[in-house]
Amino acid sequence: MIAPVTPWRAAAVAGALAAVLALAVAVALAVGPSGLEPGVVAGALAGRVEGAAADIVLRVRLPRALLAALVGASLATAGALFQALLRNPLADPYVLGVSGGAALGGIAVLAAGGGLGLGYAAVPPASFAGALATLLLLFAVAGGRGRLSPTTLLLTGVVFNAFASAAIVFLASSAGLTEGASLFLWLIGNLSEGRVEVAGAVGAFLALGLGCALPFARALNLLALGEEPAAQLGVPVETVKRLLLVATSLMVGAAVAVSGLIGFVGLIIPHLLRLAFGPDHRVLLPAAALGGAAFLVVCDTVARTVLGGRELPVGAITALAGGPLFLALLRRRPGWRP
Repeated sequence: MIAPVTPWRAAAVAGALAAVLALAVAVALAVGPSGLEPGVVAGALAGRVEGAAADIVLRVRLPRALLAALVGASLATAGALFQALLRNPLADPYVLGVSGGAALGGIAVLAAGGGLGLGYAAVPPASFAGALATLLLLFAVAGGRGRLSPTTLLLTGVVFNAFASAAIVFLASSAGLTEGASLFLWLIGNLSEGRVEVAGAVGAFLALGLGCALPFARALNLLALGEEPAAQLGVPVETVKRLLLVATSLMVGAAVAVSGLIGFVGLIIPHLLRLAFGPDHRVLLPAAALGGAAFLVVCDTVARTVLGGRELPVGAITALAGGPLFLALLRRRPGWRP
């Protein structure tokens, strides 16, 4: 039973998560190889501090924190939507292989770029196309039933992720894109390319995706009953599914295009927020955006600082957090296993 959503409750949830996000960003701006006092950070943001400290805050840490927040929001919101559309608690962009499909699309266009005159500007559209193609494949595997069993979901995701990783390595090697650590970082997930313009592009796709999804929050609540009952209650099921497939592909494609494969954000955050605030998507979708943003900012801060002067890929931190939770979910629900 879904509890009624009141304006006060929705505002309280959003306010609490926004406060957590603000705290996470504040910590991200202050900590690093060069630690900064809170007053210095505030002064740099207000334009009262200049010099090296201001450059660190405004040109390095703030763009990266914004990018982490927007990528985290995109992945968590997409995860909540996948779980609703597939009615499967294990659905998430990484587990489903959608992130792998987006990464494959991006690498494919980079590999072909030399001959076709394409550059990095073509990566986001190609990543979107890869994500959408993967989703269409998943629904084809579902056989038109609109629902994948957890076993089929996991097997399909594992197989497609293995295929996508192999194809990425093959294409990158063929095109000479394997120099340095860039391919390794792409496959694990990395936010070191944080720039304001990159964050702005991800934010635009996130806004488009949320703009498509939020009007259908009530329809997603009804879809939890099943497609036939939802249709009998007036939900245009096929229209909702098509629009939300596009919305999730936009968000995942943009996120993967700039960060590579960051796993488990779309699995962890919707589950935790559903436990805390309930399953109503009118609350869950905006909460997932804020919660995912805060989570990835924290993970990226840990990745930047835990080894002192060396930096870990943020995907390693999210995997360390998400892997145990994933196993705990399987253990709590033994019926999910083969």
